[in-house]
Amino acid sequence: MVKLTIVGRVSDGLPLAQGPRYMIEENNNFLFYKQQAEFILKEISKGALAHSKMTIHIDHHCFNHLVDNGIIFIILCDSSYPRKLAFHYLQDLQKEFEKFDNRLIEKITRPYSFVKFDSIIGNIRRQYIDTRTQANLSKLNANKKQDVDIVTKHISEILERRQNAEISDRIFVSPQTVSSIWSSPRLEVIALKWTPITTIVVVAVVLLWASLVLTDHIIIS
Repeated sequence: MVKLTIVGRVSDGLPLAQGPRYMIEENNNFLFYKQQAEFILKEISKGALAHSKMTIHIDHHCFNHLVDNGIIFIILCDSSYPRKLAFHYLQDLQKEFEKFDNRLIEKITRPYSFVKFDSIIGNIRRQYIDTRTQANLSKLNANKKQDVDIVTKHISEILERRQNAEISDRIFVSPQTVSSIWSSPRLEVIALKWTPITTIVVVAVVLLWASLVLTDHIIIS
């Protein structure tokens, strides 16, 4: 069964809506899987997961996601739940989401604040609880080649790739550390404050030296 649903925005990885909780929250399981879903959402927004349809295995569950028109639909299911039904569920969510004005979606700034869609998620999910209904059996039997274009990975692969990317970023940035210190705003303020004073002192020293040399020249003459 579908245990978790999150809808997010590709441009910034912001989670917009979520369905009701359907997981026993022992040992913070719900929070853990929700954090993993948000991680996947961020990876998609960064372009690290380029496929519009994916299945990502984690423990005895799997995430399925669909990306369409700048919106990400992610669900968590039992591994035994039919993947074809999972993607029919995602497509139903996508069709309902299309009915909303894009300008409204773009104005959302707080996570999970698009509560209008929460109830829609709940209504669609109820249609997919029983996989043996006539409607769901028809979906399972139709177009049996539908799963061919769905990429499958394990969450560990994605986590490892993110860690490697962060290590590479640190190696790339570290040689610039010295130069970045000298271009800091604090040093800019110090330079602006003391440069005129230093210039005046140098000029005064030069004039004093010149006057002494001139005086010695006159005395010798």
